[in-house]
Amino acid sequence: MEITEIRVHLRNEDKLKAFATVTFDNCFVVRNMKIISGNKGLILCMPSRKLPDGTYKDIAHPINMDFRKVLEDKVLACYEDEVKKGTPPSTDPTAV
Repeated sequence: MEITEIRVHLRNEDKLKAFATVTFDNCFVVRNMKIISGNKGLILCMPSRKLPDGTYKDIAHPINMDFRKVLEDKVLACYEDEVKKGTPPSTDPTAV
């Protein structure tokens, strides 16, 4: 499986730094990945939904740690590129 496109949408929020959309093999897209500022640096969070008990469950996620690392490294590199470009972050809560 090849990552064929990554789009990063910067956010102007305290912990939420950006949303990412990743396309695989030019035929499958995963939206609403979040780039979060955590205690040890940036974290890539998978799209999730809130369960009735208040916890969250990932909707889509890597099956193994090797692919998770590849995905995280590529998405965070694109995030850093967007930050360097100086693209203004969105403050619109509906912009993803």
